[in-house]
Amino acid sequence: MYPRPGRRTTHAHGTPDNLLVYDRWGRYGRPVVLLHGLLYDRTMWWPVAADLGDCCAAVAVDLPGHGESAPREQYHLDRLTHDLAMLISRLDLRRAPILVGHAEATLIAESFADRYATHAVVSVGTAAAGGDALAGVPESYRQFAVPRDDRALLAAYRECLTGPAARARSATRSRISVGEAPRAPRRDGLFPHLCDPAASAATLRKLC
Repeated sequence: MYPRPGRRTTHAHGTPDNLLVYDRWGRYGRPVVLLHGLLYDRTMWWPVAADLGDCCAAVAVDLPGHGESAPREQYHLDRLTHDLAMLISRLDLRRAPILVGHAEATLIAESFADRYATHAVVSVGTAAAGGDALAGVPESYRQFAVPRDDRALLAAYRECLTGPAARARSATRSRISVGEAPRAPRRDGLFPHLCDPAASAATLRKLC
């Protein structure tokens, strides 16, 4: 049995134009940075993060334009990666982080790992076409899996993550570097972390 995790605290990083809002559990240990998929927000990680604060510093971030983080005129992968690095540096934990990306946010996590020292990258959420997105998610956790309806934001991010600039950067990334991180196996289903938050937290603990 693990000790009772620390309480969640909410913080903001950056200027009004590039403000990133994030929740944090735990003061010490390895950072575990939790990134939500497009049109969701940081609350989707609350059930998992609450079980991580006893052994590491769990951080759930609202991506720009989502939740309480400031929207931007344009969303660039390089800028998102840089701003995330500045936020993690501010944590002052001095250990390479674990990046957990839900769905499309995995691309941001991998971009970070290509540039900065990273302990591991974990990809979560691969919904099968036509499947029930909430299959297996208990009723009490379904509140964390409600997307917003913003087609403009979705289009802007998809251009950022899959457009020509992102593809060009991917083609030139160095795969041999001190900071290159192992990629953990992708977990099937759109919300496997909400189907069993305790099991997901246990998996992340092993990586710490």
